[in-house]
Amino acid sequence: MSAGEGRVRTSDERVPGGLEIVRVGYDDPDAARLVEEVQEEYVRRYGGRDESPVEPAEFRPPGGSFFVGYEDGVAVATGAWRRSGVEACGTRATAEVKRMYVVPTAQRRGHARRMLAHLEASAAAHRSEALVLETGALQPEAMALYESAGYAVIPGFGHYRDSPINRCYAKRIG
Repeated sequence: MSAGEGRVRTSDERVPGGLEIVRVGYDDPDAARLVEEVQEEYVRRYGGRDESPVEPAEFRPPGGSFFVGYEDGVAVATGAWRRSGVEACGTRATAEVKRMYVVPTAQRRGHARRMLAHLEASAAAHRSEALVLETGALQPEAMALYESAGYAVIPGFGHYRDSPINRCYAKRIG
């Protein structure tokens, strides 16, 4: 989806808790701003930006989707998935979670959990059987979220697979 295609509201336009989740293009202005904010957070925590290769086209259906969560019309959260092929949970029909982020002023309201559930449902609707993701040891709140949502630790994969602080998770969906 390019900026000119507009936003696509999903079937769960209003999810409980006041977070409206909208599918947008990776180049959407709200998405770009929030991606830059999460990159700044990585610099604070890890000393550098996330250098994982990301192509905007990977986040276009049916191979992926990028979402922005709005609270009272303000963009406060992002989450995305893209096809992966990493073997996990007994399948290669996997999708990878990317760019999970909630702005500090909107944290602790359940938005990350809602976004994660939305990503699971969206990826499952596009025939993914499991989700995989990478996070880091310096993000204990992310690890706690994933573990409490049923994600299990798996061997390292992806750009940071050999990093001692890389943490990878997977969950069967659908």
